[in-house]
Amino acid sequence: MSHLVWQKSSYSNAEGADNCLELAPGAGDLRHLRESDDPNIVITTNTAKLRAFVLGAKAGEFDHLL
Repeated sequence: MSHLVWQKSSYSNAEGADNCLELAPGAGDLRHLRESDDPNIVITTNTAKLRAFVLGAKAGEFDHLL
């Protein structure tokens, strides 16, 4: 996956550049996610599932896990 172009979250700051979420588009509808401090672990999903996860997180659907 070294060919992927990773983009850091806009919420990442310059001082904490090693602890942020990165996203890279893949072939077709695939999307890849990783943490910048552990770049060897990559989660692959598609746009619809990623969108559903983000909307759920924003709506507080996972707050009980924290």
